Amino acid sequence: MGMYTAIITREEDMFVAKCPEIGTVSQGKSVEEALANLKEATELYLEEFPVKGVSHPILATFEVADGLRA
Repeated sequence: MGMYTAIITREEDMFVAKCPEIGTVSQGKSVEEALANLKEATELYLEEFPVKGVSHPILATFEVADGLRA
């Protein structure tokens, strides 16, 4: 059993969950449902395509000043 990262964002009326280590994506009507669906999708993927030595990303947040233009 491995530990993986879930990145969850809200997109309109759904929550989208992504696992950056594996590349799986799923969605749900709640954060909990999106996470459960992502877990299931990731487990199914790993049954078919086992992975060894997964590296975990570094997750950080940063602030950008409002009003900057490119």
